[in-house]
Amino acid sequence: MKTLQTAVDFKLPGVDGKTYSLDSFKDARAVVVVFSCNHCPYVQAYEGRLIELQRDYQAKGVRLVAINSNDAVNYPEDSFDEMKRRAERLGFNFPYLRDESQEAARAYGATHTPHLFVFGPDRRLAYTGKLDDNWQEPSNVGRRYLREALDDLLAGRPVREPETHAIGCTIKWKR
Repeated sequence: MKTLQTAVDFKLPGVDGKTYSLDSFKDARAVVVVFSCNHCPYVQAYEGRLIELQRDYQAKGVRLVAINSNDAVNYPEDSFDEMKRRAERLGFNFPYLRDESQEAARAYGATHTPHLFVFGPDRRLAYTGKLDDNWQEPSNVGRRYLREALDDLLAGRPVREPETHAIGCTIKWKR
């Protein structure tokens, strides 16, 4: 698989009733694309941290967008209706989009939920991988890879660690 270099456009429905594309975030200094879902325990462990990250970085021009590409036939908890319920219940402060065709996940080369892709103002890939080094215990996190990447990017520095291995559940591909 070819390594992703720049953000790939998409046109996907959000749980808020709006349709989003990459252009929806054209004014952002950085865009964080998170391949996510409802059922994965790794995603569930990170949801609060993603909400907190968006809150902490929004004024700095960072926009986070979560995309669920999982097969909803075999994983009904990842259906669009369930996505709407989860986003409302947890108070997502970022768009949560449905990739029914799975084209976005394939275009980005996403393999896991969560799998993060960070793009700078030029929409070139600056970081890909995981959020931090301890998905189970937020109080034991030593490295905050996503925050480090965003801090470096926003300060105009090269990202100190541009890639980590994404961990989580594998994307549930359709047959």
